[in-house]
Amino acid sequence: MATIQEKLSVLANTMDNAETVSQEQLDKEKKNVSLVDYKMVTFSLAGKDYGIDIMKVKEIVKAGHFTYVPNTLPFVRGVYNLRGDIIPIIDLRLFFNSDIPVHDDDYLENMLFVSVGEQTFGVVVDKIDKVVGIQKSSIQPPHPLFGDINIKYIYGVVESENCLYVLLDIDRIFGVRSPEEERQLAETAKKQMHQRQEEAVQLQAQQAEAKAKADAVSAAEAKAKADAAKKIEDINFISESLKNFKKFNVSDVNKAWIESRYAEWVKERGENNTQLQNESDAEKFLQPFYSQYNSQWWSEDYANAVMDSLPENSAKNIVVWNPGCGKGYESYSLACLLQKKYPNAKIKIYGHDVDLLSVSNAPLMNLSDEASRDWYQPYTQKTVSGDYTFTKDVKDSIMFEYHDCVNANNLPPIDIVFSRDLLSFLPDASQSTVLNEFGEKIKGNGVIIVGKNESIALDGWTKKDNDNLSIYTK
Repeated sequence: MATIQEKLSVLANTMDNAETVSQEQLDKEKKNVSLVDYKMVTFSLAGKDYGIDIMKVKEIVKAGHFTYVPNTLPFVRGVYNLRGDIIPIIDLRLFFNSDIPVHDDDYLENMLFVSVGEQTFGVVVDKIDKVVGIQKSSIQPPHPLFGDINIKYIYGVVESENCLYVLLDIDRIFGVRSPEEERQLAETAKKQMHQRQEEAVQLQAQQAEAKAKADAVSAAEAKAKADAAKKIEDINFISESLKNFKKFNVSDVNKAWIESRYAEWVKERGENNTQLQNESDAEKFLQPFYSQYNSQWWSEDYANAVMDSLPENSAKNIVVWNPGCGKGYESYSLACLLQKKYPNAKIKIYGHDVDLLSVSNAPLMNLSDEASRDWYQPYTQKTVSGDYTFTKDVKDSIMFEYHDCVNANNLPPIDIVFSRDLLSFLPDASQSTVLNEFGEKIKGNGVIIVGKNESIALDGWTKKDNDNLSIYTK
């Protein structure tokens, strides 16, 4: 974009070739240029014009011959080596379900390299136009009519030079919350905390009144009733705090553990200090809940315990559903031990998660040096860069997908459901939906494995005794 000085110079040159240029024209041009306080890189997708904040764009290139990565999402074109950095390549046309022109193998795609937090992505578009400067106040709120994409991915719309641009929110596309959203979440949690504290004060007043009326009853009976009421109220308060701070839903799935944990919590904190005041308190309360080796590489002893709990199966194909796979630690660990457990079978694991960044990066995951020397060693290989990654057989056996397990799943009949701790972080209705999916899709000789502190109720299914896992069979 031309600077103020350049535009004024143009006007000055115009004065040499025309009779007069008024001071009013000069002032107007200077004012228009000074209003530019937002720049965007514009491009087209499926014949429509879009823009991205220029501060998010690191580089604009033409590139092709991306390295294919198996078992990734449909809109992931592969990876690209950008001066030594391995960058995931996302095709926005596929992400937004747009048509892609047919090109030969040597065609170079138009690409923007964008920054999302500490991660860099390559974004493929139809055509990159130019850098456009606008006044930020001219950006209008998003509306579904302005694009063929989900409104949550639209930052706003703006008209410039007789062209209407849809501004994309690149952070939302890749699942990153903005500082403003983080601030709003913190403010909401603070308001809820104040409300709960007021309710607690009211409850204490009600309990005091109830205690005065209960003086006529025997002291032992009154104390027993008060203790029971306090326990119920405390657990209800803790349940609401866990839902607000950690999205943990207390239900029949984990009710037994909550009551047991509450008794321990009272001993740790004292009877009058059981409330969860912040996220740190909630995390401390939940610390014993999580299954072993959550989001980390498994020890050999734990892997053997999982393997020993699985039934003998002579099927040629073993299908596993791993909802809530996260970054992929569980899926890769399962793939390795299942190859050992069923050496003559073809293993297929469906790793589902709603964290787009995690499932996008999972196929590129490397092992730590310690894990590569442990029981994983027979299933790993060393790359040219010196890192350790899993063999092609292991990688090909896992299909990582961005998918909410609450929605319909087009999966083949399943031999193993491996879903540790996931159910407890779903609302009641969603828990029921997912459990029905388990019961409908799993084979008669299959097994369902949930978190070690979770219990499920399915007709015809019983729990096996195991200290490390909650295993259910027919």
